[in-house]
Formats: sequence, structure tokens, C-alpha cells
Amino acid sequence: MFGLNFNLMFNLNLKTMGKLNDGIFGGFSGRVGRVVGYNIGGEDMIRKLPRKNPNREVTDKQREQREKFSLVMSYLLPIKEVVGAYFSRRIVAKSRFNLAVGYNLKNAVIQDEDNLFDLDFNKLLISKGDLRGIQDGAVQPQPDQVLQMSWTDNSGQGSAAATDLIVAVVYAPEQDLYHMFNPAPTTRGEGSVALTLPAFFSGQEVHVWATMVSENKRVSANSSYLGQVTVN
Repeated sequence: MFGLNFNLMFNLNLKTMGKLNDGIFGGFSGRVGRVVGYNIGGEDMIRKLPRKNPNREVTDKQREQREKFSLVMSYLLPIKEVVGAYFSRRIVAKSRFNLAVGYNLKNAVIQDEDNLFDLDFNKLLISKGDLRGIQDGAVQPQPDQVLQMSWTDNSGQGSAAATDLIVAVVYAPEQDLYHMFNPAPTTRGEGSVALTLPAFFSGQEVHVWATMVSENKRVSANSSYLGQVTVN
């Protein structure tokens, strides 16, 4: 037994890919060869990685899944600051960002007439939660790269409070540009806000999403897609 654990410790130190947690008789974390150690709920677990077959062909279904995954990641990674903070509640072994990827992979990916994958922006969520969301949200372009956003103050409905904060994301697909207001300089109770974009957004068609988060930023709402406008 001691020899086996000593060899394990030697391999861990040699490859610097794992860590012994409680000495040579305890569990370990990380990867050693084809064995991975991890901890769930205080229990030390190990599993063996499958062998890779270099001659195995990728199926059409696997290829499609990879394409959809890459598509969702290309949209969510630039706004990870928002998605990673406000998407649902973190669960064991899954971050908020991973939950967002999984949700949008399942619900927001569509296939066009040429069998190419794209995102349905109306179904894309940048946040998810139990807080009351935006009601009657709208956005209108104003001079000098200003977007005038408005909504109905629904404070008092469910857990909605007048002090809840607005968070907004703007995306210009032509230049693949994003801008986040995290949070925007206003609250649910004010009912409107003027959002000023950088000058290089001038003339760009942009898509706008917005959501509500609690004042302490611990609780969020399902986001709303407010539509597409051209920045003046």
C-alpha cells in the first residue's frame, strides 16, 4: 500500500498535474495519467479518462454540436462579465457562465434555410433568475450615440423593488462590437435612462438586451431583448 501511494506521489510531483490533499493516504485533485481526482460534497472521487482513438471519425451530430457550441461561445464570452455574474444560481461543478452556455445552446440556436446555425436574439438570455424582469421595455436612438431606454415601473410586483438596478448589453454585429452597462446609471423606479455609447458605434445597427438585478446584485431577472435600432 505504501509503495503504491509513494509511486502516486512521485508521479504527481513529476507531472505537476495533481495535488495530494491529506498526505499519501488521502485523496488527490487534478489529473495523473488517465486518472482524474476531484471532490464533490466533501467526498474524494476518482475517474478514469477514456482513451482517445485518433482513427475515430467525427459524426455529423458531433460536428453540429461543436458548431453550435462555438457559436454560443462567440456571443457569450465577450459579455462574460454580465453572464457570469447574473445567470441563475451557481450549482456544484457548474459556474453561472456554464449554465448560460447550456441554456442558450438548447434554447437560442436556430438553423436557417441553408442549414447554417445562428442565434435567435429574441430567445438569447444574458441573465436568468427569480427577480421580476423588465416590463414594457423599449429603446429609441437619440443624437450623439445615445440610446433612450424606457420601461414601466413595476416595483412591488413580486420581489421587484424600486432600487433594483438596470443592466444592459449592446451588440453591433457588423463590427462585432459589444458594450455593457453594468449597471446602467439608473434604477427600476426611474422608468427610463439615456445610455451613451462610444463614438465608434455611430451609424451601427445594434441589438439591445436589458435585465434587472437587485441592489446588492445577488438576485437577477430573466433578461429581455429590446430589439434592433440604428445608432445616430
